[in-house]
Amino acid sequence: VKFMREVTPYIKKPSLVSDLPWEGAAPQSPSLSGSEDSGSPQHQGPRDRKVIPLKMCFAARNLSMPDLENRLIELHSPDSRNTLILRCKDTATAHSWFTALHANITALLPQVLAELNAMLGTGGGGGAAAGGREVKHIAWLAEQARLDGGRQQWRPVLMAVTEKDLLLYDGMPWTRDAWASPCHSYPLVATRLVPPGSGRRSPALGSELTFATRTGSRQGVEMHVFRVETHRDLSSWTRVLVQGCHAAAELIKEVSVGCTLGGQEVQLSIHYEGGFTICREEPGGSVLFRYPYERLKMSADDGIRTLYLDFGGPEGELALDLHSCPKPIVFVLHTFLSAKVTRMGLLA
Repeated sequence: VKFMREVTPYIKKPSLVSDLPWEGAAPQSPSLSGSEDSGSPQHQGPRDRKVIPLKMCFAARNLSMPDLENRLIELHSPDSRNTLILRCKDTATAHSWFTALHANITALLPQVLAELNAMLGTGGGGGAAAGGREVKHIAWLAEQARLDGGRQQWRPVLMAVTEKDLLLYDGMPWTRDAWASPCHSYPLVATRLVPPGSGRRSPALGSELTFATRTGSRQGVEMHVFRVETHRDLSSWTRVLVQGCHAAAELIKEVSVGCTLGGQEVQLSIHYEGGFTICREEPGGSVLFRYPYERLKMSADDGIRTLYLDFGGPEGELALDLHSCPKPIVFVLHTFLSAKVTRMGLLA
């Protein structure tokens, strides 16, 4: 038997709130501070309290847990490792709280972009870490994943759009090393937005708001389906991706690829302004064909290695053997044409 002056620590109930696991907040640094400028006040008071910075969190509904009563709110941490599920008393309360959380997270995005570009050195002419490409937009959404047996499931994914690329991450890349290691990276100039609601009517109240991207790669066409939480998010991503693809076309200007035409090695160049040029694949190779976009009558591909171009000339249809999947150059061509048509004001 031992006399103890204070026994409260041995019988006190454990904290249900302050001990909640939550990681992935912005590191404590001058450029990416998770305290003073994160929008989260510093509280002094009872220990049974948890202060969660909203910067780069993901507020979602009916994502990782079925919500038949429409009363749940999901708050995912910036590193996507922790999730807080909040159940409200009714649908109206859940909607009100979700709207407030989502609005505050969205309001912090401009600050995140400024800090991210400062960290990468893309705002002042440096930019070695990010390839000199300014980050234009970054936010969480949900991506459709296919499971065994053909089942589908939504999972959180962070999408970033730079001047030239579309990047996908599992968690917020707070450091240069993390930024340089995305899960997927796609060139915007070879990427196309599948408009929201394609093949169906506008989303009805309560239905999922989705859009998709298709990218031409050496493996064929890679497609991703994404889900957003609000109509404003849907409009924002549509605008960011369409404008980003067109801006990338104007920035890149020209793409070239080696190929075979009629048994001889040639190079096909597609210029954003000048159109098509096919020349012999040799130093100072002579130009075989040069056509503006207006002369293109038909383009097609076999999805394997051959690109067909018909300019209505005496040579007839040109069959170019690209030695690999033609989809990348096909998507680049479509992006160039779309950007030029939009620049002419023919599309709203």
